[in-house]
Amino acid sequence: MVTEQLEIEQKFDVGPEFVVPGLAGVPGIATAGPPVVHDLVAVYHDTADLRLARARVTLRRRTGGPDEGWHLKLPAGAARRELHLPLGESAGGPPDELRDAVATILDGAPVVPVVTLSTRRVVTALGDADGRVLAEVADDTVVATVLPTAPGGQPEERGWREVEVELVAGEEPLLAAVGAVLVGAGAQPSARASKLAFALAGRLDRSGR
Repeated sequence: MVTEQLEIEQKFDVGPEFVVPGLAGVPGIATAGPPVVHDLVAVYHDTADLRLARARVTLRRRTGGPDEGWHLKLPAGAARRELHLPLGESAGGPPDELRDAVATILDGAPVVPVVTLSTRRVVTALGDADGRVLAEVADDTVVATVLPTAPGGQPEERGWREVEVELVAGEEPLLAAVGAVLVGAGAQPSARASKLAFALAGRLDRSGR
């Protein structure tokens, strides 16, 4: 069964020495939970000419963490609409329900694995005085392997670190307040739309489309 949510988040570029500051003093935030570590592996699927990436769509199969499964993320203004399905019994291709949702973009082209992302994620939950989780801060150390889509091609690897702040039950002004504290600690607002777009930037530029 497909589940759906609206993803509202901000990304920040950070260096290897960055330390996530204490956030319990941000207005509206009463608690900052203990960091929880997840090791995530996500395989992104697209056409050989990256039709989904060009449309700002991501289709992935991710293992590890509390929301492992198949995810399809679609543009929704400044946010993203996310469709989710469980992993199923095999590691086969994308489920029909998700493939059908982007059939117009695919236009009959097959989808293949194009990127593998391995991420060490450290999550801190930010809560209010009533115990509701308002937002989550994810400190991600990422290694991306861009897979060849043509015979004889070679994989390309790159790594980086970023911090994401994603709303759970909080309101959008909370993103700005938490972001201001992160920037004060040395983080820089990120211009990239997604990890996938950053990993594929060179290939997208080389294609000329």
